[in-house]
Amino acid sequence: FLTKPLKKLKPEVLTILRMGVYQLKFMNGVPDSAAVNESVKLARKNGCEYACSLINSVLRKVSLSEIEYPETDNAIYNLSIKYSAPETLVKHFCNDYGVENAEGILKLSLQRPKICAKVNTLKTNSDELIASLNKCGVEAHKSDIIDGYIEFDSIQSVESLDEYKNGLFHIQDLSSALCVKALQAEENQTVVDVCSAPGGKAFTAAEYMNNKGRIIAFDIYEQRVDLIKKSAKRLGIDIIDARCHDSSITDESLKDVADRVLCDVPCSCLGTINRKPEIKYKDFGFVDKLCELQYNILLNSSLYLKQDGLLVYSTCSLNKNENENVCDRFLKENGNFEKFCEYRTLLPHIDNTDGFFIAVLRRKS
Repeated sequence: FLTKPLKKLKPEVLTILRMGVYQLKFMNGVPDSAAVNESVKLARKNGCEYACSLINSVLRKVSLSEIEYPETDNAIYNLSIKYSAPETLVKHFCNDYGVENAEGILKLSLQRPKICAKVNTLKTNSDELIASLNKCGVEAHKSDIIDGYIEFDSIQSVESLDEYKNGLFHIQDLSSALCVKALQAEENQTVVDVCSAPGGKAFTAAEYMNNKGRIIAFDIYEQRVDLIKKSAKRLGIDIIDARCHDSSITDESLKDVADRVLCDVPCSCLGTINRKPEIKYKDFGFVDKLCELQYNILLNSSLYLKQDGLLVYSTCSLNKNENENVCDRFLKENGNFEKFCEYRTLLPHIDNTDGFFIAVLRRKS
């Protein structure tokens, strides 16, 4: 699009061109005409009036062209450039899930995440909640993935809504919804949620239990325990006993008391890059220590389960070392447990959720 090398452009002109191209090709909310016109205005405002015709011409040509990414024989490098991801991360996804799935994961990591909510069935239902939201100008629709959930059609400041303040819903991605569904919590059961804060999964379990039974919810930090208590009160849930406890250490008083155990362990969060984009720049060196912590939490949590009880191990990571490998090791070293069903990995581009892993394990009779 230029007749002279980039290095001959003044820095301010090159910067304006780069900003304009980014708006044209990577910002869906900016009309092409606006991106071009505002770039020209910016040039005039910054003493670059001599370059206005150049900027206008180049950006108009760019707006009419397709993006052409540099192609090499190195698929890892190509995906790294196309999706602005470190090659180490691209290689990891390719190794664990294949090149096609890796590209799907990376593509979704650049898109705006959905905002989903669990309808508080102790107080309302999906139809009533959506109708109430619509009255105040908030658009939402029922989830087609799981009953009792809604999806907001646009980004909202949900905490300012009366429906939120009155405890008619809590925010929860559909991956977490499927995780709690797999727990199969029922009325009058005892459930232990070992890494609970901010408490969303415990709240969902309580609603499935019709607020009857007992849920013990752990977190290592007192302020996060207070957050669980505050949110439970807002939702009208009174069966949650939130406690400050380090789940890598066994609570001897809870051995053999739980019908269900939820073990949603700390993880690398590689399934939630679109929510936390800084994650993709983390050094993978910390994962080995993390896997050991995950295993220890799983091992300690398993001691709380009654015979025939179910334990759900989950992460929001897409990393087989944190997921399948931790569970396989646990089953190999603990013969009194078995798979209740096959492991499930949720891939963002296939399942329309965050990236997530769910394993349901059963303690044998």
